[in-house]
Order: sequence, then C-alpha cells, then structure tokens
Amino acid sequence: MLNMGGPSTVPETHDFLKNLFSDSDLIPLPFQSLQGERMAALLDELNPATAPHKSYVAFRYARPLTDEAARQMKADGVQRAVAFTQYPQYSCSTTGSSLNELYRRGKAGDVGDGVQWSVIDRWGTHPGFIEAVAQNIERALARFPEATRADTVLLFSAHSLPMSVVNRGDPYVLEVSASVSAVMDRLKHSNPFRLVWQSQVGPSAWMGMQTGEALKGLARLGRKQVVLVPIAFTSDHIETLYELDLEYAKEAREHGIEVHRAESLNDSPVEHASGKSGPTSIQLGLRCPGCTNSTCGQQKNWFARGGR
Repeated sequence: MLNMGGPSTVPETHDFLKNLFSDSDLIPLPFQSLQGERMAALLDELNPATAPHKSYVAFRYARPLTDEAARQMKADGVQRAVAFTQYPQYSCSTTGSSLNELYRRGKAGDVGDGVQWSVIDRWGTHPGFIEAVAQNIERALARFPEATRADTVLLFSAHSLPMSVVNRGDPYVLEVSASVSAVMDRLKHSNPFRLVWQSQVGPSAWMGMQTGEALKGLARLGRKQVVLVPIAFTSDHIETLYELDLEYAKEAREHGIEVHRAESLNDSPVEHASGKSGPTSIQLGLRCPGCTNSTCGQQKNWFARGGR
C-alpha cells in the first residue's frame, strides 16, 4: 500500500522533511494502516481462494518506509503482491515516485525472489470512489438550510503541483478533473462547483487557483455557503484536519462564508469496495512526453512484466 506518510512524533519531523525534499520525484500526501487491515479482511471474505491476505504500508518519507515493508514481505515469504496506490489520481511525483522506489527494492531482491506483481495505479473514476465522495458531499450539504442548499458552492480541493511537473505532461490535473466531473454527474449537477488547489510550497509557480484565494473570491462575489471537498486525499491528515478544517475554514468565516467540509473517505465501506488489479493499467505504460527520468521507464516495463 503505497503512500507518502508523515511524521507521527516531533522527533521524526526532521527525517521526514529530509526524505521528502531529497526526492527528485517530489510532491506530498499521507495514510493509515486501519484501511489496509480492513481491506485485507474484505479480500479474505470476497476471495477466500487467495486468503489469507495481508497489507503492508510503504511510505515514501516516513516510517514504515518502503525498504521496511520490503524486508517484512521477504520475511513473510510473499509470492504474490499488489502495489495499491492510495493516491486516487496518478502523478509521477506521488504514485510514480512510490513505484520507482518499489521497483528499485524489487530489482535489488529486497522483497524476495520470484514475487509476481500487479499494480492498482489509479482509481479516481472508479464507481466505488465516486459514490463514497458523493455521499460525503450530500451529508455536508444537509447541514445547510434546505431553502438555500442549492446555492451552496462545492469547492473541490486537491494538492497542487509545481507547473514544472504539469508542463512535462503529468496526468494528475486531468485525472483530478475527471474525478470532479464524475462526482458532479453522480450528484446530477445539483450545485455550482469549482476545482481549486492547496498546499503550495516555495516560490516557484504552482497549479492554481489556490483554495484560500478562491474562498476570498467567492466572498467578494457574495457567496455565503461553501462545502470544501478533499477530492485527492483518501484519509484525514494535516492537509485536511489543519489546512482545510482550521486554516481555510477560519479564513472563510472571517469573510462571512459558512463553510463545512465533506468527510475524507477514511474507512468508508463504499470506498473499500473499489479497486481491481492489473498487472497494470494501459495508462501506466505511457511516460510523460517531457519525462527525462530513465528509472520511470524501467519501472513501467518491470511492472508490466509482473515484476520480472
């Protein structure tokens, strides 16, 4: 189960940031083991022929790191594995970076010999994901008065990307947009909506507009009700619990907007029913037109051959 991870204690923060900013594939987002445990239990029920199933968490920048997961898999004698990204929409800087690291560990024999791999590399338009997000939005909308509910703006917020990544042909922006479109189709376009971007780091140009600026703009236009929707995060973490719930919500209220956030998926039983394995999707085999990372091409070929 591939994701970025995050520090769980203050002393871990230094190593997390060091790992994060030394990664040439860079860009952030985190996860929790509870989802993996419940997924394994569900797989035992749905596919008893391949049971027992076990999940391994492989963070890129916090413990347990990918090498720790690899060592545990080798110790357990794993022969069949599915690399399941916890980023619904693919980016070379998130899922791609995790797969590159897993490929390096696999080639080095750290996971064991003869492991057969497949990959769930994106699932941003899977019906289970779309239904779970839509239901969470409906619950958030229900907190507004029925008389004004249809005027509430749905503000889908996703982690931004540097424009240098976008401009080399990374599919993330397109895939997040596809998720938003599918959710709005499921909601029958009941409300006005926009897709905005959060968590910009540093002075370089990033995908915009930024979530905070969008809230200020909506207030200037006279909008009084907003639902914030974390469309690219599968579980709660600092970018939902702090950035959305505290920072942006405070800014919105200061500008006269009543704001509620749609819940993250976390342990949603609807979302856990989603996803199916490959060996890879057709899209995974296509490198970004501007890609210059040779590891990326090697990794894609390796997973397409089932890790051989």
